[in-house]
Order: sequence, then C-alpha cells, then structure tokens
Amino acid sequence: MPIRQLQKSEWKSYCDRISKGLEGKRAQIEVAALPIGDQIAAKQVPIFGITYDPKDDIIEVALENLDHIIHKPRSLAADEDAAGFSSLEIVDGEGRKQIVKLMDPLMLPPPER
Repeated sequence: MPIRQLQKSEWKSYCDRISKGLEGKRAQIEVAALPIGDQIAAKQVPIFGITYDPKDDIIEVALENLDHIIHKPRSLAADEDAAGFSSLEIVDGEGRKQIVKLMDPLMLPPPER
C-alpha cells in the first residue's frame, strides 16, 4: 500500500489501533534534520505502544527502557502493507523527521548441545 498521510483528527485512534498489534515487535527510530543529519535514536528495541495525546500535543513511542517523545507534531504519515503498518514518519514542531520503523525480532536457531 502507498504511504498514507493522516489527518490530525485521526492520530489518536490510529495510534491506539496500531498499538494493539505491536506485541513482540521491535522498532528503530531515526531522527533526520539538516543541522544534525540522520541520527539513530533507538535500534532494534522492543516496542510497547505509540500514543497521541491531543491535550499536550505529543506523540509518545514507548520502548523498552526509553520513551521517545515528539513535541508538537505537524504531520503523521503511515507506510502500511498487508500485515499492517511498517513505518511512521512524524514531522515534529521544529521540522525534524522522526521515522519509526517496525521489525520482527531476529529468530536464531536454538543452541547446540
């Protein structure tokens, strides 16, 4: 499916819906802006949920040992495939792109005895 730009009125319900399917998933968060270039804020970290709080105007990505907070988001776009969403691109209040990519954990074979 193509990337879908979401209206701000959809953000809360969309985040609530996709959070239900995150069990066992991992995420990578990239932050991109001209002054800082591309930075990895989190890599292959278990993800617990994504929420939008319209009162405080923040998006929170809850990861193991890290809460990634995006203040005053301007836009939210979702890249979806048949299995659900695969990434979100969020532009924050300062124009930085915050890209949340979902991935399945690496499945290693059991250790030999």
